[in-house]
Amino acid sequence: MITTLSPQQLRRAASLKEEIQKLEKELNQLVGVTVKPAAIPAPKKKFKMSAAARAKIAAASKARWAKVKSTKPPTTIPTNNPGTRKS
Repeated sequence: MITTLSPQQLRRAASLKEEIQKLEKELNQLVGVTVKPAAIPAPKKKFKMSAAARAKIAAASKARWAKVKSTKPPTTIPTNNPGTRKS
């Protein structure tokens, strides 16, 4: 999102953030309570799977499909018989 902002918008955002911090500081002085500044959540890290784990999953998947295909009877192509009609 930040990469799509223009330099003018970034300057405006920075000045707004400074103003918010200034107002929070002023509020703390008046009330005497500390207010935590809004924390920006850290970007989520992408999970990287090892090559061994990917190979293990691929082998298990192939084994599953081989099992399904071996126990399944061969499919026949239905013929279009004009004498039988499904309604």
